[in-house]
Amino acid sequence: MAMEPKSSSRDATVVLDGFSYLECPRWRDGRLWVSDFYTHQVVATDARGGTEVVAEVPGQPAGLGFLPDGRALIASMRDHRILVRDGSGRLGVHADLSGAASGMLNDMVVDHRGRAYVGNFGFDLMGGAPLRYTTLARVDADGTVTTVAEDLGFPNGMVILPDGVLVVAETFAGRLTAFDIDEDGGLGNRRVWAQFCPTPRTDDVGRAVEELDVAPDGLCADAAGALWVADALHGRVLRVREGGEILEEIATGTGVFACMLGGDDGRTLFLCTAPSFAEHERRAAREAELRAVRVDVAHDGLP
Repeated sequence: MAMEPKSSSRDATVVLDGFSYLECPRWRDGRLWVSDFYTHQVVATDARGGTEVVAEVPGQPAGLGFLPDGRALIASMRDHRILVRDGSGRLGVHADLSGAASGMLNDMVVDHRGRAYVGNFGFDLMGGAPLRYTTLARVDADGTVTTVAEDLGFPNGMVILPDGVLVVAETFAGRLTAFDIDEDGGLGNRRVWAQFCPTPRTDDVGRAVEELDVAPDGLCADAAGALWVADALHGRVLRVREGGEILEEIATGTGVFACMLGGDDGRTLFLCTAPSFAEHERRAAREAELRAVRVDVAHDGLP
């Protein structure tokens, strides 16, 4: 189980504001790419005020990643597709996950070979359906879709560590789960990387929320082998060591749902914040912010 967190006095600054609900930030070639769910836009920023809408995704954008040739992959949540954006900004369909995902597509990580690991909700969270565990899919560079893991409690943020280990946040299980990535892209040696609290044994989402001491959402890795983890229910990001020790806590004073290390030296931690995650509260509001805080250890791994 997780140890008591060590509180931090680091100050975050607002980089951008006026968005609906930001998720899945990715640092790439001097800019941060981020999905804004309910404006259906993917936005890139230089973190100094410059912004560009790099994609319009009617099906609602989520997970982001990049193929080895630099083209961007974008998870289109509601139509279960992975889109590919070419150098001119045109979007095409890279893969259709309709037969592999039981809920809206969620976060995604892309490896150095162009293989994308994609999670999904597993149930209608925003519609009030009972909690259901679900699968993780792999999309190969040619668009082939394969189910590579099952029985995951809302697979969310993912990282690939330099040693080839995939770590997946299971939000409703209160844990981070690790897999070894095989040469062919399969996943093996499943184990718990960090267990923050007992896993709720209920299909009632409200009850599960009450039982979760940490609800891990977006993730990123640093060069010391630790992970920064957005805690979707408690307004904080946690720096966590394998085994569950919490090395540092940064409170945000509002909800925080994803994080990414970037900047010129890899030591700027970008935070996607909003007052809540509920769609009916976020869709018409423009209260989401991208914030940034300086940390001590630089980025490593993927994304």
